[in-house]
Amino acid sequence: MSRIGKQIITLPAKVEVNINGQDVTVKGPKGELTHTIHPAIGIQMDNGVLQVTRSTDERQHRALHGLTRALVANMVTGVSTGFSKTLLIEGVGYQADLRGKNLVLKLGFSHEVVIEPPANITFEVPADRRGTMIHIHGIDKQVVGQVAANIRELRPPEPYKGKGIRYSDEIIRRKAGKAGKK
Repeated sequence: MSRIGKQIITLPAKVEVNINGQDVTVKGPKGELTHTIHPAIGIQMDNGVLQVTRSTDERQHRALHGLTRALVANMVTGVSTGFSKTLLIEGVGYQADLRGKNLVLKLGFSHEVVIEPPANITFEVPADRRGTMIHIHGIDKQVVGQVAANIRELRPPEPYKGKGIRYSDEIIRRKAGKAGKK
């Protein structure tokens, strides 16, 4: 049995789950998410607890069991508390700013890069960090991670000076520069 799949999902107070065939809809204070699960996977709800089950012990069904449980648990967490990623910008002249809801990045290009947030995603640039930190908030874990990865991809950190955009918990292994003549 899947260790992840057999764990129960406890629903917080203000979260509602609607199971309609293979469609699972989770509503909470931050929004609403919907996911269609595989036909071999079932979800039962009783007394504020969700249990994910599978029909057979085939290899694919065992894999889907844990995956489905994790996806539904992330939906419950997303609509109740939300997800966030933090990016740090390092480099002379590199900075971020907000124009309305859009994120404007100055990354050493000849132009500014303007990023429009997808649905249910918000950007935050703390004023005390002078545009060197970006917080990405949202209810869908996959979308928050993908938006952060897309922003990081614009100017990934380089190993010599550490310039670029990196995750707040990412460690950049630095390289020594050229050795001079002796």
